[in-house]
Amino acid sequence: MTRTPETPLPSPKERRRLREAQSLSQADVAAAVGVTRATVRSWENGSTTPRGSKRDAYARLLTGAEEVTAHQENPAPALVGAATGPVQASPDHAETTPEPPSETPPAPEPQPELGPEPKPELAPGPEAELEPLSAPLTPDQAFDALYAFCAPALVRQTYLLTGRRELARESVERAFQLAWHRWPEVAMDRDPAGWVRATAYEFALSPWHRLRARHRNPEPPPTAPADRALLDVLLQLPPVYRRTLLLYDGVGLDLPETAAETEASTPAAANRLLHAREVVAKRLPELAEPKALHRRLAEVASAERLRAAKPTTVRWGGEQRARQWTRAAIAFTIVLIGATTLTLRTAPDHYEPPLAPGATVRGVPPRVAPGPLSAEELALRAKLKGETASGPERLVPEPG
Repeated sequence: MTRTPETPLPSPKERRRLREAQSLSQADVAAAVGVTRATVRSWENGSTTPRGSKRDAYARLLTGAEEVTAHQENPAPALVGAATGPVQASPDHAETTPEPPSETPPAPEPQPELGPEPKPELAPGPEAELEPLSAPLTPDQAFDALYAFCAPALVRQTYLLTGRRELARESVERAFQLAWHRWPEVAMDRDPAGWVRATAYEFALSPWHRLRARHRNPEPPPTAPADRALLDVLLQLPPVYRRTLLLYDGVGLDLPETAAETEASTPAAANRLLHAREVVAKRLPELAEPKALHRRLAEVASAERLRAAKPTTVRWGGEQRARQWTRAAIAFTIVLIGATTLTLRTAPDHYEPPLAPGATVRGVPPRVAPGPLSAEELALRAKLKGETASGPERLVPEPG
């Protein structure tokens, strides 16, 4: 029996989805096929294509992942999750010290997010999977698919980043509203999920939240003492260290990707990560191992059972916000035009020379300060007081 020269393989994006559906890391696939982890990453990037026996083994592994997707369950809380089900982080966290990979970063595609959804809000289905479809998606369908894929886990990540449930939900909703407002830009981005994640983190860590009345008082901590202790340690870290630790040990990004998202160099991101791990290990020695920290982060986030809003609600809220800002801009423009028109109407339109200063009158005796009256002045005053108010009587001649 002859064999086809090339065993058919799914698309690079589908290869990664099938691997994550079986909760396999790139290191697991590399060990099963007999290649390095960098080779598996290049296969999923689409940079290279497996050939020969390794191609057949890789295809059988992916086919097996597709068959068990609907039936397998994850025995432990995963670090990253999507709307299609719980999956584990693709980077290998067995090492204690982050090492910059020599190969290029993974292919741009929506990243699965932290923590599995205990009771998925949307049932697994085509609308919750980011996979190629025969018919092109409308903007609404594409946005809803991205939201269903990222939002539930992104809310849990933002909760670990801020320690506030309402702020986590609000940050994710605002990020997706901005994504819907700029949808052509986000849809053409190399990593739409990373774009939304970075926007949500920036909004959640904004210092302006301190001025809001409802954010001045702390929210109730987690009920479990272990969860409360871990969250306290995270919140005591500087925001940039906390974000670096969450992205690398929680979400599962590589060190270069973590450095790029935190706008830092790779050595700086590595130093922040090591410092954050030292602080956590000093307070909680049982979490000194990266795998233990990875698992506990997912458990703390999943224990809160945070729920994201419906995608239609987020889209409607974004459109309402855009309409309000548009109306406010129009009103401000009208007021500015009215003020300008009033100024033009009331301002003088010709030159009016100023009035000449008055001429000085000369020859006027200076005013004398009051003082005692002289004898002549006293006599004159007595004479004036002795006469009637209407003056002396008029003499009228009488007939003789």
